[in-house]
Amino acid sequence: MKRAVKVGVAGSGIALLFLGGAGVYEVVSRMTHDFWSGDRFKTARGFDPTAVSSTPPANDKAAEFVRSFLRTWSQDHTEEAAQSTDTPATASVSLRGYAEGLHLKKVSFDHVLSAGPSSVTKGATKVTFDVTAQVAGGTWSYPSAVAVQQSTDGVLAVHWNNSVLYPGLGDRQSLTAGELPPGAVPARAVASDGHTDLSTFPSLRDISATISKNAKPNGISTGTGVTITDATGKGVKALKIFTKGKTQLVRTTIDASLQAAAESAVLDSHLQAKPAGTVALDWKNGHILAVAHSGNDGDIAINGIKSPGSTMKIITSAALMDQAGLTPDSAAPCTDELAANGQIFHNDPGVRPAPGSTLAQGFTVSCNTSFIKDGFQYLVHRGDASALHDEAVNVFGMGSWSIGGGVATSDPSVPPDVAGGDQAAQFIGQGKVTATPLFMASVAATVRNAAFEQPIILPEQHQNKAHQPISTRTAGYLQSMMRGVATGGTAAPRLHDLADVGAKTGTAEEGEHTNGWLTAYNSHISVAALVEGGSSGVDSAGYVVRRLLSDD
Repeated sequence: MKRAVKVGVAGSGIALLFLGGAGVYEVVSRMTHDFWSGDRFKTARGFDPTAVSSTPPANDKAAEFVRSFLRTWSQDHTEEAAQSTDTPATASVSLRGYAEGLHLKKVSFDHVLSAGPSSVTKGATKVTFDVTAQVAGGTWSYPSAVAVQQSTDGVLAVHWNNSVLYPGLGDRQSLTAGELPPGAVPARAVASDGHTDLSTFPSLRDISATISKNAKPNGISTGTGVTITDATGKGVKALKIFTKGKTQLVRTTIDASLQAAAESAVLDSHLQAKPAGTVALDWKNGHILAVAHSGNDGDIAINGIKSPGSTMKIITSAALMDQAGLTPDSAAPCTDELAANGQIFHNDPGVRPAPGSTLAQGFTVSCNTSFIKDGFQYLVHRGDASALHDEAVNVFGMGSWSIGGGVATSDPSVPPDVAGGDQAAQFIGQGKVTATPLFMASVAATVRNAAFEQPIILPEQHQNKAHQPISTRTAGYLQSMMRGVATGGTAAPRLHDLADVGAKTGTAEEGEHTNGWLTAYNSHISVAALVEGGSSGVDSAGYVVRRLLSDD
């Protein structure tokens, strides 16, 4: 006995159930054609896309036309359905791709209603409807809509784009059903403990999203469902989950406890809500342990390109030691002011002149004139104006770093060919010299480790090498000088009571305000912090750095 065939033709609901044999299919096809090919409206055959009327079709006619289009689609008559659009060839390919990608068993449409003039397609009427599709793995329902245009002679057509298949579907995207492809369900970036989700930390949400998006598939089951895929077959977004798989975890170098401390540190009340950024590294291997920032200027911890001020004197001192043979006991007169290349340079308030001071003493009190004088005397005047650049690149690894996971970082800069006042300003971290807290944390790490280890956030990420290792002699000298800054120099008010700490403060002028810097290390980590608008390094960034060194 033949089973009944149900054909819905009235009202807003449209559904076909193919329950009979070939004879039944013939009857259904003929009934549908006879009903919808009468005088109630003109079909899109003959629609001229070059002569589109600026007047939207009447609501009732647009809705009736869409019902016809959807009915033909539901019968799997893709060629005929495509003829109801303004680009039949494109629509035909897309409709076939919809059925094939979803392994479509049946599709039905309901609640076909006009929504008035389209706000997206000029001169069109918007018609909304609900879709229910039986696809590989289960049943998927979603709301959709089309825009109906009319030519100047009254012929109607569905304006075709991939959004007809699913709202917002791009031209180079498609729909698939079944096993979810790589990327359909985002991976989850976690801390080094293997379970703390990085997205739970405010400062790491963007970094977490980037790492998750760029995670390489690891072969674990992601489950089944419906997915938007790109032209390469990679999952863009899961639209429907039928069965859950195992979420891929991407383990990073972030220390959850230290990250929590960093999040709190950049909001320290002493900063008076000024934007701040900080980075902590494991100085032994370059692993990034914490990245935190506050304010509305983005992630200034890894992308805040600013003049680093006197923290640059670490590299200046290294250049003087490596390329001019100076030692901490070499003369470095500290005067009230100094003229260099036609520009007058002064010291920060509180720095007392000491004509007989040494390099170490000038470093401890952060005397600008000491370093400009020695920089010119031993480097510029001897014909090596690019010495500071060379030291930053060759010994401290300055360059374009890839920290892993597609996370973008801004590159520091110490130009090799500066002139005029900038040639003097570079020795004290001003002029055209720029850096980020990430780079300055690495500078401190290189001193403490006596070797450069490029910062990374994924343990397996490739690390660039420095062209030459920092000499044991220079590293030892700098450790001694930075220890002096922490115990009795400019960083002492914040760090003097902490064990095994070396540091360097910095204050850099920017427009009409200053930025506060401080970079330091202890026996486990190196840290750098920047506070935009900080009055001095110790009285702004100093609070951030102390918190991290204390919580390590």
